[in-house]
Amino acid sequence: MTSNDMHPMHRRTVLGGAAAVAAGFALAGCGDGDDSDAPRERKKGQRITLTFWSWVPGIDKPVDLWNRKHPDVQVKVEKVSAVNGQQYAKMHAAIKAGSPPDLGQIEFPVVPSFLLDNGLLDLAPLGAARHKAKFFGWQWQQSVFGKGIYAIPQASGPMGLFLRQDLFDKWDVDTPGTWDEYETAAKTLRKKGAWIETFAPTNGNRLAGLAWQAGAKWYTTSGDTWIVHIDDEPTRKVADYWESLVKQKLVKTIPDRQNAWYKDLQTGTIPAWIGASWGDALLIGNAPGTKGKWRAAPLPQWQPGGQAYANWGGSTTAVFAKAKYPKDALDFAIWLNTDPESIALLIDGGYGFPSAKKGYTTGDLDVDKDFFGGQAYSKIFADAGTHVDTSWQWGPGVDTLYQRLGDAFTEALADGGSFRAVLKKVQGQTISDLKGKGLKVESGG
Repeated sequence: MTSNDMHPMHRRTVLGGAAAVAAGFALAGCGDGDDSDAPRERKKGQRITLTFWSWVPGIDKPVDLWNRKHPDVQVKVEKVSAVNGQQYAKMHAAIKAGSPPDLGQIEFPVVPSFLLDNGLLDLAPLGAARHKAKFFGWQWQQSVFGKGIYAIPQASGPMGLFLRQDLFDKWDVDTPGTWDEYETAAKTLRKKGAWIETFAPTNGNRLAGLAWQAGAKWYTTSGDTWIVHIDDEPTRKVADYWESLVKQKLVKTIPDRQNAWYKDLQTGTIPAWIGASWGDALLIGNAPGTKGKWRAAPLPQWQPGGQAYANWGGSTTAVFAKAKYPKDALDFAIWLNTDPESIALLIDGGYGFPSAKKGYTTGDLDVDKDFFGGQAYSKIFADAGTHVDTSWQWGPGVDTLYQRLGDAFTEALADGGSFRAVLKKVQGQTISDLKGKGLKVESGG
């Protein structure tokens, strides 16, 4: 984040709350550069190149398709690492240096952080609203603040449970439908020498999803004030649950989505994973020797028969404030995320559940049914997506929040500290962080 270097007028106007936030965020496209930084309108026949930073698997293929169809507006992809938020650190640094790309892949939770950086262009004046009906409403709203539209939704990540059906059958373990049953399954699997899962201390994204499912609301607003609720009762319930699994030694505590974890998936040491819809590509690409053995199931519920689900991730194609040709950048962002041929290529690469309403079927998302034993596994996530609590709101500084949670959980695992103490600590840190950015903030408890 570069909030300490923001123009004083910007700091005063970025206050928080739906209306006041929009007032400050509307300055995102203003810029302080000279005329060379001003946006331009491409002349007919003029050839330009737009830069696009993304980590989406297989993104090159739809971009190549665009380039073949639009010879005058070429898009150059630069892959950025999505490990531990490296992509966002690079983007924020580029904004500070005055040299961001034209477009970037930005997840829903961190859009507000880029608005505080004055890094994103308001697409509303370019007519972006006329495309609203092409997308699922709640996903479109993730990037709308006041009257401003700051990104085009690409994909969501409804959550579910991936499991090794062969091992669950071998060890006579039922697919857990509740969190109580999940703990029972973990105990049985541990007796067989496996761990049902890992509690990854640095994975704030997944913790947020699990808290979301439990009914938490980490950020709300009151007038021009942000209310922070990270240490609320639903999140404490989630923290208590996972702390109990850790203390009973029923789960590992290694980071997920790294080499040691992938090895455990392949060997069956970890036969389950609470993931999101985009996890199919991750499993297929990193545990090829387990083909045919995995299945997808709904996320365990806190109450039998419950229908509470949440979202992990979900991303957008955003146009940066210093984009030279913003109208062309917006045209590309819309095409990338609505054109049926583009969507097909994105699905093939495993990018998640499309934000577009049309151009595909749920069956199209079953990219490799053979890996899942012939299961039409995407229906699990499609059904979950219809039950996501759409009142969840992201606030500014989520990337920093995730770093805070990762540090505090890592420390708690090392010294035996309580997970509730982690939440209390990070609640205080987050309030201080936001106040340091010039926002009005209160604790919601």
